[in-house]
Amino acid sequence: MKTTNLPTHKLSKLSLLVVSAMLSACSMGPEYQVPDLEMDSSYSKQQANQIDNQQTVTAGWWHQFNDPILNSLVEQAQQQNLNIKMAANRIQAAQAYRSAVASFKVPTVSLGGGYTSYQLSKNGPLTGPAFGIDNPISGGQLDLLERQNGGFFAGANVSWEMDLFGRINKQVSAAEIRGEQAKIYHQGMHTLVSAEIVNNYLQYRGAQQRIAIAKRNISEQETVLKLVKSLTASGYGSELDVAKAQSALALSRAALPQLNSAENVHLNRIALVLGQSPSQLTAQLAEPQKLPTFDGLIPVGLPSDLLTQRPDISIAEREMAAVNQELAATVVSNYPRFFLTGGPGLSAKNFDDLFKADSGAWLASVGVQWTLFDGGRHEAMVEMQQQRFNNSALHYQQSVNSAFIEVETMLMAYGNSQEFASNIEQASAQADLALSKANSLYRAGLIDHLAVLDAQRQQNLLEDAQILAKLQTANTIVGLHKSLGGDWSLN
Repeated sequence: MKTTNLPTHKLSKLSLLVVSAMLSACSMGPEYQVPDLEMDSSYSKQQANQIDNQQTVTAGWWHQFNDPILNSLVEQAQQQNLNIKMAANRIQAAQAYRSAVASFKVPTVSLGGGYTSYQLSKNGPLTGPAFGIDNPISGGQLDLLERQNGGFFAGANVSWEMDLFGRINKQVSAAEIRGEQAKIYHQGMHTLVSAEIVNNYLQYRGAQQRIAIAKRNISEQETVLKLVKSLTASGYGSELDVAKAQSALALSRAALPQLNSAENVHLNRIALVLGQSPSQLTAQLAEPQKLPTFDGLIPVGLPSDLLTQRPDISIAEREMAAVNQELAATVVSNYPRFFLTGGPGLSAKNFDDLFKADSGAWLASVGVQWTLFDGGRHEAMVEMQQQRFNNSALHYQQSVNSAFIEVETMLMAYGNSQEFASNIEQASAQADLALSKANSLYRAGLIDHLAVLDAQRQQNLLEDAQILAKLQTANTIVGLHKSLGGDWSLN
């Protein structure tokens, strides 16, 4: 067979043409664009008249409860909470992973040295004949090689993959996006922890107020029971009146342990978020205080695109971007890979000669690796990454829909809590008026003391209902800020 050898310069041109053709013909992977999902511009349950569009909520929305102890607890939680610390570690781990992936873009250099000793076989197919050559002068055998050899060596090994198709760059981009996700998660954990502290603190103060009301109600009902028993003994009452008074007292006493349990539960939850023991909080929170009132703006009547600052939505969107980069890296992973390797070093039989000029040695090579057939493995990997991207897109859409519904639900709950609080406020005003009239009638001798005590009991019950209404409103306020991703602003 006749072979034709091409000149070196023609081979170089041909190689450049082949590489250029591959670069232009091969797709670099799918381009990513931030999804633009259609959703309502505002919430159906919004009440736009409850917000001043010219105002902005500043960072730290819980400060609008005007409670220094609450502010201190939130600050402690953001510094001490274990979940926040673990989230910070995730950021560092993601940054380290990104650095590890990016290291493949630069040459890898390693140094080595040592001593090598080896012995050649006289029966080997290649070296064996060298030990059995006849010496034409002496007539004996002439060994062309030394059977036992050894020497010292020192040198470096350099290897580098030329990322012509951007496979490593895409993997680095995916790692960077994972780092962004870790930062978003860390910020979201701040929001969740802050909301947890605020909610439990408000519930704790509410339980303290309700305990005080319950104790006052029990004291007044004990007075009623004594009076009823006295009137019954004098013939001015009946056993039915005594039974009613005892029943009301027993019902009030039964509520007290539940309130004490609620107080203890919320104290323990605050301690858990702070990473402390409940005993450490006792001195700080044992003194009962009134339930603080929120004096800030309520996030209703806001455009729905504020949902984009929610951590779960942001993480879901970044997941799409990361998987897209991984998909692109998988697509180009089947393209040719070009490698440069080199190994400059020193080698000598004696250590004293190792660093002399004549001991220098080197090895350099340029190579390419291209998988032409793998039984469909590459196509399967691409399909798997494509389905991962499709799932991440569906997860993003689901996150947006769930978040929108969650805010709608919280807005509905806030509106109902406002209506509930308004009705309770009116009922409480009527109870105050009834107690005032009962006292006037009692002083005029027109009714007995039992009627006055019953009016006091109704007033206490409605005062407790007022606390419940405030707690319900406070709970929806916390839920709204959390569902909108924490602090929010309207520009």
